[in-house]
Amino acid sequence: MNAPLLTRPLGLRVADLGDTGERARLSAWVHDHPEATPFHLPAWSVAVARGCRQKSHYLVAERGNGDIAGVLPLTEMHSPLFGRALVSAGFGVGGGVLADNAAAVRELAETAWALAERLSCPSVELRGGALPGPDWHVDHTTYLGFVRDLAGNDEAELLAIPRKQRAEVRRSFGNELEIVAGDDAATHYALYAESVRNLGTPVFPRTLFSEVLNEFGEAADVLTVRHHGVAVSSVLSLYWKGVVYPYWGGGGDAARALRANDAMYFGLMRHARERGCTRFDFGRSKAGTGAAAFKKNWGFEPEPLSYFSRAADGAAPRKVNPLDPKYSLQVKLWKQLPLWAANRIGPWIAQGLG
Repeated sequence: MNAPLLTRPLGLRVADLGDTGERARLSAWVHDHPEATPFHLPAWSVAVARGCRQKSHYLVAERGNGDIAGVLPLTEMHSPLFGRALVSAGFGVGGGVLADNAAAVRELAETAWALAERLSCPSVELRGGALPGPDWHVDHTTYLGFVRDLAGNDEAELLAIPRKQRAEVRRSFGNELEIVAGDDAATHYALYAESVRNLGTPVFPRTLFSEVLNEFGEAADVLTVRHHGVAVSSVLSLYWKGVVYPYWGGGGDAARALRANDAMYFGLMRHARERGCTRFDFGRSKAGTGAAAFKKNWGFEPEPLSYFSRAADGAAPRKVNPLDPKYSLQVKLWKQLPLWAANRIGPWIAQGLG
């Protein structure tokens, strides 16, 4: 759909991401914007739509001369368990309004809300980006981001890690672990699925991972840790504008004793440097959790992430965080599921989480 959604001074429309020329133009604009994330790229929206069968609505604001003034990638989430919402960016930890002026921010946010009402989505969730306006709820206490510079070599990288965690990394060196870059996606998915089952959460569809790898091409890869030839942990990472984003990582039962995850992330730092990266984005974690503490132990200082939401009058925003106390029983039961059952049921549930 390319017709303007509303008649306004800025042209507002939904991009045709099936048009390769349109995608290239949008990708170039996003790449040049200083506040952009990989989740603003059309490639992410396309991968999510194909991988999770959720519809993409990639909003574009344009000036009268056709120049892009801003974008807002939205995913129309629909789940029989968790309801409906427009999310930016679906299955991402970043997103939100990306624009070069306040007028475009305002127009994109209002158009997103108008679109949500038209699609019978009772809420809109924006994970980052510019403040969309006074009608939006701001949450800057739930999630923390962890980013820091990469050191110049392995020894400097070790010294950048606080002493206790540095000792764990050094111990992993004696466990006969082999780090393999460019490993197959099937191995990664099996390890990731086992990891999230052990945490009590449903795994995303395998197609989401394959579509991300396909859409990002050389800007994404899989790194796997093997012990005597057997894969024990693996991570799928994105590479963009000199930053590595280890996005989906996990390990099997043997990973903890072997300290395979410690070896994996340290190996990824080396691998990212070899790819020309200078920054390491460890992603988001909920404040006060073990995951947040783990990242801080690596020498990453937490920074609050600002998320925005808006709900229809009388409607409550979606609650899809597995750490919410209301899901404690479900999480406990999920951990006890046989892996084959979790992998069969999980994707059906998780494709609607976003």
